Amino acid sequence: MTEVVKVNEIEVHLEGEGDETIVMIHGWPDTHRLWDGQVAALKHQFRCARFTLPGYDPAHTRKLYTLEDLVAQIAAIVDKVSPNKPVTLMIHDWGCIWGYQYYLRHQHRVRRIVSVDIGDAGSKDHQLPTKAKLFAFGYQIFLAMAWLIGGTTGDAMTRKMAHWLKAPGDPKSIHSGMTYSYWWKWGRTFRNIPLGNLPLKIECPLLFLYGANKSVSFHSESWEKQMAARPENRIEALPTGHWVMTEQPERFNKTVVEWLSEDRPVSEKSAA
Repeated sequence: MTEVVKVNEIEVHLEGEGDETIVMIHGWPDTHRLWDGQVAALKHQFRCARFTLPGYDPAHTRKLYTLEDLVAQIAAIVDKVSPNKPVTLMIHDWGCIWGYQYYLRHQHRVRRIVSVDIGDAGSKDHQLPTKAKLFAFGYQIFLAMAWLIGGTTGDAMTRKMAHWLKAPGDPKSIHSGMTYSYWWKWGRTFRNIPLGNLPLKIECPLLFLYGANKSVSFHSESWEKQMAARPENRIEALPTGHWVMTEQPERFNKTVVEWLSEDRPVSEKSAA
C-alpha cells in the first residue's frame, strides 16, 4: 500500500515496512517511477520514500531551481519521512549531485548512500579524454538551450536528446522544464559564478554501482580506488550504460539488498 504525503509542492510516495527509510532521488529525465523495480525488491525490508524532483512534473512550477532550492527540498522531505532516524540515500544522475550536496550539509541525517553512476564528476581528478569531454559538453549545452527556449520547441529538443541517450522513461513525461540543472550549471559557468557545491567527501558507508559501457565516465579512477579502500564500502561496475537499475535490474537489486543487509557500524556523524 502506498501512502502519499506532500512536502511543499512535492508528493512523496511511501511504501514498505522496516525501521530504516530509504530516500530515493532520480535524475534527468526521469520521475519517481524510475525506482519501481527497487521499491518492489526492497519494500519487504525497508520503508521506501521516493518523489519526482521539483520541476520534473508538468504540474510543478517552471523555474530555475538552484542548488540551495534542491538541498532545502531534500532536507524537508528527509525530516518529514524520518524525523528521528538517519536515512539511506539511493541516488542517480542529478539525484547524485543534489543528494551528495545534501549529505555534505546534513551528515548526521544520512546513515549510508547507494549511489548509481555518478561519483566525483567535475573534480580536479576527473579528467576526461577529449572525445568524451566534447560529447558531454555537447549534450549538456543542448539541454541547457532546451531549458532556455522552452515551449514546444524546448520540449521536442529534450525528448530528442532523451531518445539519443536511451533514457528509459516514458517520452510523454519528458519536457524542457526538467533541464534547468544544465542551464543552472552552464549559465553560471559561462558567467564565472561559483556553483556553490561543496567538495565531495563521503565518510559514511557507500555502495557505488556504475555502468561500464558508456561514452562518458562520471567518476575518476582515483576516487573509485579511494572509496574501494574503505572496508565498509562496495564498488561494482556492471556491463550497462548510465541507467544501471533498469538495464540489469536483477543484478542491481540483488547487490543492493545484500549490501543493505550487511551488519556494519553506523558512523558517529550519522548517530549524532
